[in-house]
Amino acid sequence: MQVLFPDIRTYSEHHLKVDELHTLYIEESGNPEGIPVLFVHGGPGAGCSKYDRRFFDPDRYRIILFDQRGAGRSTPHAELEGNTTENLVKDIEAIRLHLGVDKWVLFGGSWGSTLSLVYAETHPDKVMGMILRGIFLCREKDLQWFYQSGADRIFPDYWKDYCAAIPAEEHNDFIKAYYKRLTSTNELAKMAAAKAWSIWEGRCATLRPNPDVVHIFSDPHMALSLARIEAHYFINNAFMEPDQIIKNAARLAGIPGFIIHGRYDMVCPLDNATDLHEVWPDSELHIIRDAGHSSHEPSIVDALVKATNEMAKMLWDDGDLQG
Repeated sequence: MQVLFPDIRTYSEHHLKVDELHTLYIEESGNPEGIPVLFVHGGPGAGCSKYDRRFFDPDRYRIILFDQRGAGRSTPHAELEGNTTENLVKDIEAIRLHLGVDKWVLFGGSWGSTLSLVYAETHPDKVMGMILRGIFLCREKDLQWFYQSGADRIFPDYWKDYCAAIPAEEHNDFIKAYYKRLTSTNELAKMAAAKAWSIWEGRCATLRPNPDVVHIFSDPHMALSLARIEAHYFINNAFMEPDQIIKNAARLAGIPGFIIHGRYDMVCPLDNATDLHEVWPDSELHIIRDAGHSSHEPSIVDALVKATNEMAKMLWDDGDLQG
């Protein structure tokens, strides 16, 4: 079984101002002459960590991480103004130009897969390949499954805590109710809602209970940006047309990709991955039989590292970048 590559340090960090309000944190590690790969984090609002550098062979990849608007070390923290899918796609293109990258590989999980797919459908000529985990198509039924009715039947004990943050009379629309609190001026209510929302996600993310993952999701800095920005996107249908990714999938033609999805993913059910695979002929679907949603699960790590190694073999020939 493959494991993560050893921890590495960055060789360059950037703070890119993308408009009058938002400044993005960007970092580079690995081989400056290697295959450019952009790590697209989830959430939206989760941010990156040094853990995320370790899916890639540092001798063959130029590893680029960035925190999306309002997330991680980007500023202002948890900011909603100007935070839309269209603007995030523009930000990725701005990063590519800023770093002097011609074409790159996209690596994204959950919302990171969503954003990678939208970017690839917008700029297919700039994408050499994609490695996507825990596919999230951001359809209405996907949002309803996790935040209203579906996953609650799998985790009724965790669901009680998620419900407890919202008065019973508002239980008919949890996204709306949470958004109301997460955008209020009551800081105590805002943080309570943020932690309840985020912990629900963290608890459901793994097949086997993982306190470390729950701890990450319960961190106040992370919880606030994750919950606020997710609720902002989801109440606005992720700023996308219905079934946009599937409808525009023809634009992915010629882009090779790996789809990694846990069979027991309760955050983003498996039909997200199978539906994408059916309309993306150049993709390989790998259903991981003993995993859920999280990139921290051993079998998911194994599949992702195998995929990055395989992608490197496809694109890297005796030290020369192909494509």
